[in-house]
Amino acid sequence: MAIAATDATDRVDQLIILTERLTEIIAAQAQAFESRRPQDAAKMQEEASRLANLYRHESARVRADPRLVEGAPAPDRQRLIQATEAFDAVLARQGRAIEAARTVTEGLVKCIAEEVAAQRSQASVYGATGTQNAAPLATAITLNRRA
Repeated sequence: MAIAATDATDRVDQLIILTERLTEIIAAQAQAFESRRPQDAAKMQEEASRLANLYRHESARVRADPRLVEGAPAPDRQRLIQATEAFDAVLARQGRAIEAARTVTEGLVKCIAEEVAAQRSQASVYGATGTQNAAPLATAITLNRRA
């Protein structure tokens, strides 16, 4: 079954629009992480997830049946390739930004936990007779590596 050239062109155009919009959102999220404003990135997460799922679905369809885009003009297919390369670059940038934010967050949590443990080990209490007793042992703090 042949795919009409107009259908292939329409699909390529839609894929370009989808890829460019997703690239914009991911770039904005990366910028938010780089600016240490993860709350701004979180505001975009719902749309990013929706578009990422659509992108994943559509790219899987094209991989399974390349004829869906083969009938599109070569310049349109080249624009799709360029949009995809830009998307890949932005994903790499976002990955680095998220990894940096995770590393900083883990470091802060570890420092806070160490400080709490140090403060608790220095504490002392006075008994009913007015003498200094050893402080009760601090409770355990669990650090989750998936911050």
